[in-house]
Amino acid sequence: MTKLSVNINKIATLRNSRGGNTPNVLAAALACERFGAEGITVHPRPDERHIRYQDVYDLKAEITTEFNIEGNCQEQKFIDLVLANNPTQVTLVPDALGQITSNHGWDTIKNRDYLKDMVKLFKDKGIRVSIFVDPDVDMVEAAAETGTDRIELYTEAYAEGFGFDSAAAVAPYFHAAKKAQEVGLGLNAGHDLDLNNLKYFNEHIPGLLEVSIGHALISDALYLGLEETIKRYLASLKA
Repeated sequence: MTKLSVNINKIATLRNSRGGNTPNVLAAALACERFGAEGITVHPRPDERHIRYQDVYDLKAEITTEFNIEGNCQEQKFIDLVLANNPTQVTLVPDALGQITSNHGWDTIKNRDYLKDMVKLFKDKGIRVSIFVDPDVDMVEAAAETGTDRIELYTEAYAEGFGFDSAAAVAPYFHAAKKAQEVGLGLNAGHDLDLNNLKYFNEHIPGLLEVSIGHALISDALYLGLEETIKRYLASLKA
């Protein structure tokens, strides 16, 4: 079954809006694990507007499932944070400073040599590496040349097109997934996946290992409760 990694950035956003430590980010992460999530994802940004750098240290000390740290490896502070915490996985995302949310994958052709160096840096420390890419077979193929273990397909375009033509929306992702299999890459996916579109995506994407879901899942938890929400997302990922 495809693994569910819960991105807890939005828990941190809510906490930071009021100050203090409510809701407690670590307690929320541990609850996600207790309710069945197989991983915890965080995406710290330089302004710490949601996940704080200290949160990463606190989470690393306590969580028992896979720990995935996403972020921009063009920031030295991010590199240092990842190396200090040695997560299960680092996902390299080409965010710009001040970007509200991730909105594109790497150009793995243009940045191939740079990404090779970054991938080697993290893999030498025993950290699994995933590169955030658009569903483009050329980008997938070039990603394999960096030495990365996995790619994460950026799924906003799928989510936007799903309600109009689900088959057309998923088609580029199917071809990207087949290319990933062909070149020996593990496959993750994330961004705007939710209870409406996740099951279809999982059923039509070969070799999908993990999805990272935050905004939609935390939003659903406001209505359904966290335990029930995680249960429903896990059900959507059953083969």
